[in-house]
Amino acid sequence: MTVRYRTSAFNDDGGTGVSRVPGGLSVAVSNPLQPDGDADASNPEQLLALAWSTCLNATAQAIVRGAHRTAVRVDVEMRDAEARGGFEFVATAFVSGEGLSETEAAELATAAHDRCPVSRLLHDAPTVSVRAEAWASD
Repeated sequence: MTVRYRTSAFNDDGGTGVSRVPGGLSVAVSNPLQPDGDADASNPEQLLALAWSTCLNATAQAIVRGAHRTAVRVDVEMRDAEARGGFEFVATAFVSGEGLSETEAAELATAAHDRCPVSRLLHDAPTVSVRAEAWASD
């Protein structure tokens, strides 16, 4: 296999501090469950939503090849993982394409989820889902 791109990220502060890409982006992070957390900092839930929405929409755009505008919203919840202890993420992606019927939007959502690299990481997780949303043309 040919490696097309490689990166890494680094965190030595845990849930509160800074996560960074060496030589690149630095993101202040804060645990959303801490009452005294930094309200201006990001958290893993937001970063997961950002990464997946970006990748999934880029994939959807590649599929429609400019024939329609596309949009993706990802909602991430953190909840108690009662069966295993600790916490777990519940992530739902909503894929839409301007002017697409509900059937076409559902086909786009399925195709994008099948091809998106982040979706492939999440694909078999029982707490992950992808849905289509209607988007009426302006």
